[in-house]
Amino acid sequence: MSHPIFRVTSFRIVAPFTLAVTFDDGVVREIDFQPVLVGPLLGSLAELEMFNHVQLDPEAKTLVWPNGADFDPETLHNWPDYEVALAHRIQKWTHAEASNSL
Repeated sequence: MSHPIFRVTSFRIVAPFTLAVTFDDGVVREIDFQPVLVGPLLGSLAELEMFNHVQLDPEAKTLVWPNGADFDPETLHNWPDYEVALAHRIQKWTHAEASNSL
């Protein structure tokens, strides 16, 4: 089964933790990343200075950060389809982490 391959062509910061991301098919998504910036890798992006170091990887054609964080371009392209599921997974993960630290 094949699915479309999406590539990020550009982005711009439009608000704290929010990017307008443009894709090779012309779709533009405004994504607020703040709800998913938790955990060992993405948690460091919750610092605005670090988040704002986002770059477009010229080879992978997706957003990347200096700490190695990135997102699959398909996930970014279809963010409205993934946003609730991602937030739910993160909520479960942070709840489990909190329980383990007790």
